[in-house]
Amino acid sequence: MSRPWISRYDPGVSGTFDYPEWTIPDLLRRSASRFPESPALFFYGTRVSFQELNELSTRFALGLRRLGVETGDRVALMLPNIPQAVIAYYGVLKAGAVVTPTNPLYVEREIQDQLSDAGSDTIVALDLFYPRIQAIRERAGLPRRIILTSLKDFLPPVKRWLYPIKARWSNRWIAVEKQPPVYDFCALLEREDSTGDGKPLPTLEPGALAQIQYTGGTTGTPKGVMLTHRNVVVNTMQGRFWCSNFREGKEVFLGAVPLFHCYGLNTCQNLAVATGSQIILLPRFHADEAVKAIQHHRVTIMSGVPMMFSMMTDLPNVRRYDLHSIRVCLCGASPLPAEVQDAFERLSGVKISEGYGLTEAGPTTHCNPVERDHPPGSMGLPFPDTDARIVDEETGLRDLPAGEAGELIVRGPQVMQGYWNKAADTQAVLRDGWLHTGDIVRRDEQGFFFFLDRKKDVIKPWGETVYPREVEEILFQHPAVHEAVVVGIPDRHYGEAVKAFVVPNEGASVTEWELIDHCRTSLARFKVPVAIEFRSELPRTIIGKVLRRALRDEAEVAVGSAQTPRTAV
Repeated sequence: MSRPWISRYDPGVSGTFDYPEWTIPDLLRRSASRFPESPALFFYGTRVSFQELNELSTRFALGLRRLGVETGDRVALMLPNIPQAVIAYYGVLKAGAVVTPTNPLYVEREIQDQLSDAGSDTIVALDLFYPRIQAIRERAGLPRRIILTSLKDFLPPVKRWLYPIKARWSNRWIAVEKQPPVYDFCALLEREDSTGDGKPLPTLEPGALAQIQYTGGTTGTPKGVMLTHRNVVVNTMQGRFWCSNFREGKEVFLGAVPLFHCYGLNTCQNLAVATGSQIILLPRFHADEAVKAIQHHRVTIMSGVPMMFSMMTDLPNVRRYDLHSIRVCLCGASPLPAEVQDAFERLSGVKISEGYGLTEAGPTTHCNPVERDHPPGSMGLPFPDTDARIVDEETGLRDLPAGEAGELIVRGPQVMQGYWNKAADTQAVLRDGWLHTGDIVRRDEQGFFFFLDRKKDVIKPWGETVYPREVEEILFQHPAVHEAVVVGIPDRHYGEAVKAFVVPNEGASVTEWELIDHCRTSLARFKVPVAIEFRSELPRTIIGKVLRRALRDEAEVAVGSAQTPRTAV
């Protein structure tokens, strides 16, 4: 098929590459061989070299096998961005098991649902999360093995009280008795010899299942996305090839994006490990800590989400910090508002390359060039060896011309094998080798793609089509608006109507009618919100993605109540 976008790639980036037949642990083994003494991880004063990371993950793999974990078993990881998360990830895979990352913010019901769906007998978790896990085990019998670690396990032994991590996560360290079925992470490492005492670990195949990555559930029930070693390695290498000026063994990544999320896992952890680069680990994002880390460690690569860039640019006295060491800046997980992009680019001097992806594609399928200019608002060009089409929303069969909005479908070696134990859902989105994303986009003549909205989020007032992002961008242009999210609400006359949730800038005063009048100057009548609700903050996932579905559900419940003009102060 035609790929007009290849001509817009950065110099040195080809439309196709030969991908190595590696497994995910091979990424680590290769860097441990090439850069054995180079730092792989930095965590509040503790440095772990690539050789040490490789040996520790092997020890952990042997420990898992000793506990009874077998090839193909699913092992849940419920950890923030700490060294143990990286060690456990590669260790589980070396043991021949399948990783199932678990959001540390999940409540008991969500954890139990995921463990039960994946059939995870083993979980590796922070001791702070043990009460939730213990309650699930008593109720459901899962997990059968609990491996616990502490935030302090990899902190330097001297002056631990100086580190801000303690106060930000808990007022005390959690003491849990480590008796089966509870095991101590560090004790497991200390017991094993990295040589394996002659007991070889299983041989892995690139086509074997590597991880079950659960979708965020922002648009429905979370589903387990099955990704093979080849899927993950290819997507990692696509990211490496996209950055043609990459300096292997010399780059420094800011590890602030959650590594249990597919985006952080591949564009930060796996990409850094594959290229012999250091990761500065931050267990939870705090803007002040992030800018200090960038300046102190001379961070060169940053993967972030819009919320992170917004919070850093809004930080008081942020210009005291030098962020100009950043050479490559990637943004994903949700659309990047133009105002946020402009502000951060002026602050740091680096262009943000916004990308697009979804868990089902491992996750990245599109990205803007790192060096060349791109149109404002673009979500980028398809990655090498990735095909992309825009088809009609009704049938998904008819290709649409450039400039016309439709559903994005993609095909490439990074696309998932399907949903875990959900054949019908798999058949609904994987058709004739193409992944139907459910996202509405358009493409220009040069091959740049532009995200409009989720297919499920499109609003249909008066039989017309309204893309929430278009209305949000107009609201963002008002000087009093800090954030805006638009949803559709039922309307007995017109089918649906537009409602906006707005977070005003601190100290700003604006009324509902003022914002409605502002929209009327730039939007057709059917696109203008009929109601605006002011909020101090918006509900979000841990990755920073707004929970639009939660707001839509709230708005639907509120339909029928009296709407009166409101003022935000």
